[in-house]
Amino acid sequence: MAVKREENPAGSSNNLRGDVLRVLGVLKVATVEQIQQIAAPHLSYRHTDKPTPSKRKQARTASHTGALSDLRKHGLAENGGQIPGGDRLRNLTPMGLKAASYELGRPVGEMGNPARGAGRTGASHPMVVNEAVLALLRPKPDLARLASEPTDVLAAAQAAVDAPDGLGTIASYATEVALPATGTWSNPGRGGAQADIVITAPEDGVPLLFVEIDNCHESAHELAGKVDKYRRFFQRKVKDTDGREKPMWRTRWPMQWDSDDPLPPLLFVFNRIGERNPDCTIPRLAEITYHYWRGFPASGGGYHTYERQMPIVATSLDLLCEHGPAGRIFWRFGRGPWSRESFQPLLDAIGNPRQVAVEAAREARWKAEQEAYRAEQRRRAAQEAAEREARRPVCAGCGAKFTDERWKAAEPGHWGDPRDTHPQLCDACKERVVETQRQAERDERERLEQGQEPPAPKAGGWLGRWRS
Repeated sequence: MAVKREENPAGSSNNLRGDVLRVLGVLKVATVEQIQQIAAPHLSYRHTDKPTPSKRKQARTASHTGALSDLRKHGLAENGGQIPGGDRLRNLTPMGLKAASYELGRPVGEMGNPARGAGRTGASHPMVVNEAVLALLRPKPDLARLASEPTDVLAAAQAAVDAPDGLGTIASYATEVALPATGTWSNPGRGGAQADIVITAPEDGVPLLFVEIDNCHESAHELAGKVDKYRRFFQRKVKDTDGREKPMWRTRWPMQWDSDDPLPPLLFVFNRIGERNPDCTIPRLAEITYHYWRGFPASGGGYHTYERQMPIVATSLDLLCEHGPAGRIFWRFGRGPWSRESFQPLLDAIGNPRQVAVEAAREARWKAEQEAYRAEQRRRAAQEAAEREARRPVCAGCGAKFTDERWKAAEPGHWGDPRDTHPQLCDACKERVVETQRQAERDERERLEQGQEPPAPKAGGWLGRWRS
């Protein structure tokens, strides 16, 4: 019989406890099922043979429940009340947040505060924040851990794997992040914003994204006040470690942002449980905040620029849960009316696809012009080579074409004087002629030395003909 370790009475593993610390370090407060869905999504496809939904959920979450029990024994986690459905909420203690900071690789000062007491009123807002994180993250199951499951279960898991990806990992997210317009990061003053979610997933095209969750209790003017707080935060400057002033937000999120780039985008996710109708609130909010997000026609035409403006995007939680960030469910303020025809995927909504298209076309034209120029240069070079080859001299002795070196050596000098003794001959023929001349000179010297008469010309030669 296996004996449970004294330090882990619930028998959990180090990996499971680390998963719980990472998830709760980000979400602050969550149910065991939410922790399981993020940390071990493959478990959502197991235990389908249990007779009731409650027993299936209990089986899926048993491992993480044990890990939470161990963490609670060590003073790292605690129970935080219940949500209306009856699920118990869990959160970390201050010591647990410190442990989570090591798991997430974040400074302790960026972990925020414990979520104690959040469950006393049902934690309706934190639960919606958690739903939004799950919808944006879209964890995918590990199919290798489901190999023994029934065919229909594997098909459902495969469909989840084949669906469009979400954004980043759980370490890419932070919740309840203070954005101080006054004060410091650790001790923010009044007038600042508090982002419900902050996402940093540059590997997925989202260097920095702030998310606000609205349960449709606030008016457009109240939401516009939040936008103004974000703007104040973005405009605040502090001295960095090099002694130079820079926007405060860049000291925490040092992305590669040019001065003429737009500010980080803000996404509103509307969850229609309040009395406000988002179909009325969103257009009014866009109208009120026009001066924060408006674009300006580019000098070259074809798109707008948003230098130091704040892209603002809106969607609904239902659409986000159904389609994820890759779905055409996001409306960028100013891009057409608030209607499904104007919706875009998230990356297009927070970016500037028209500018990308114009710049891509401009780049394509430049590359085409460069290729045409290089092709013309190649054509001219080939023509010049052919013309030069046509002018290449031919040896008067053997008929072979001159090499480049022989051609250069046989050309006249600057004043037209010949620089070569045999400019009409190739190297081989010139060598034979020169050698014949040298041999004739040697023969002549030998004859003179021996006092011999020069040889008589052959009969019938030109001398014989002249004498006759």
